[in-house]
Amino acid sequence: MTETALDYSRYFWQGEKVRLRPLRIEDAEQRFIDSLDSPSRQVLQYRIELPTSVELERSSLEKYAGCKDADGVILFAIENVEGLSVGGISLHSRDEKNGLFGFGIVISLDHRRKGYAEEAARILLKYGFWERRYQKCNSACVHTNDESIALHKKLGFIEEGRRRRGLFLNGKYYDDILFGMTREEFDAKETVIHRMAPL
Repeated sequence: MTETALDYSRYFWQGEKVRLRPLRIEDAEQRFIDSLDSPSRQVLQYRIELPTSVELERSSLEKYAGCKDADGVILFAIENVEGLSVGGISLHSRDEKNGLFGFGIVISLDHRRKGYAEEAARILLKYGFWERRYQKCNSACVHTNDESIALHKKLGFIEEGRRRRGLFLNGKYYDDILFGMTREEFDAKETVIHRMAPL
């Protein structure tokens, strides 16, 4: 059976537009292409990395491929329902004692503004809250990243504060906007968007 023939309609990791899947070594080329978008990577709080290559990306992916938990981070690829890779999302900052977690997301330049980030984040939030029993998700973004601020608010995050001059990018200091969402806030937002389908 080919992958295109599979029925993902009731699959936990798929929404209407995207699905999350384990990162593969073959994703190295797209990750390298994404690394060429330096301004966007800086706004997403990545520092400018030393020059890389597809080969170096392959080597670094080995420790994360197959949803391996490496250094407290689990990486997923985001693909659209046609099976095309459109970005990546991470589950990180997991604190089992206090029930906290965080996430990071990047959508490839050619696939932005299609609703992929919102849906992928909702899938990961559902996993964190409804499967892992975390009670709160913490997140942050650069104060100039209007798209990320809008995404957080659309997802139902509450702005909890500002960490001034916490980031140094392009020779300047920037503020971090701090966001949080509790399990109860997620439940309220999610049940409005989707009623759970009967088993």
